[in-house]
Amino acid sequence: MNIAEAARAAGISPSGLRWYESAGVLPPAPRGENGYRQYTTHDVSLLRLVVALRRVGLPTAEAGRLARLTFDRGGGNELLAALRRQREAIAARRADLEWLDGQLRDLEATWRATSGPGRRPEPSAPIAVLFLCQANSGRSQIGEALLTRLGGERFRVQSAGARPAPVSEMAIAVLAEAGIDWREAHSKALSDVTGPFDYVITLSDAMRETCARIAGAHSTLHWHFPDPAAVRGSAEARLAAYRRIRDELSARLIPFVELALRTAAAGKATTSDREVFHG
Repeated sequence: MNIAEAARAAGISPSGLRWYESAGVLPPAPRGENGYRQYTTHDVSLLRLVVALRRVGLPTAEAGRLARLTFDRGGGNELLAALRRQREAIAARRADLEWLDGQLRDLEATWRATSGPGRRPEPSAPIAVLFLCQANSGRSQIGEALLTRLGGERFRVQSAGARPAPVSEMAIAVLAEAGIDWREAHSKALSDVTGPFDYVITLSDAMRETCARIAGAHSTLHWHFPDPAAVRGSAEARLAAYRRIRDELSARLIPFVELALRTAAAGKATTSDREVFHG
């Protein structure tokens, strides 16, 4: 078959076929008596596989090598191994994109919580924040510890849980890795903490409805994190789960601190303007 027929059968353009030849993926076809190159069904099959492999992300040279290996030497196992590696790479990229999407959604929610209706921080008072999770043993303790350090005296931070349990030794350990001594902390029930609160941050889906039962106006943020205490396996695997909570919470709290302080500063400026006006 001529170049136009071969290209059409492979699902590419004639110029694309010539490009694959120039790239060394397809050996140049012999010329017929009419001077035109003649292609075989083997060439077409090879090109079809190369095109399919490129569509799933393999580089051209690797796609050509695997296609020739598969057709000419029976290298099907190596092809399958390459496809598995590609699937794993795609899964990793998908996980990264999902994480990024979650970060974007949380940042949008943080902006709305600090800018929308809700209790505004008093101009001269620390910003009151309450973290909630089921047991107040891991996630909310880590949140309280991190915000206490990040916010300093500008924030008054507490945490509580629906069913308090002893503070996790692994939570204490990963906080110690970050330079925070949390050995004296203890878990608390909601009745043990004092409001009012400017912001209530829930760290588990189960605690979302609890916000409605907290007295007083407040802005709410729902940051769902999987319970690290539910992770099974080696001590290192469980410790890694707590490290992920610490690192992701820190990434979310940094913009929260800046936005909450901006809102408090705006309230202070507004109050000062009123005082000057009425004076």
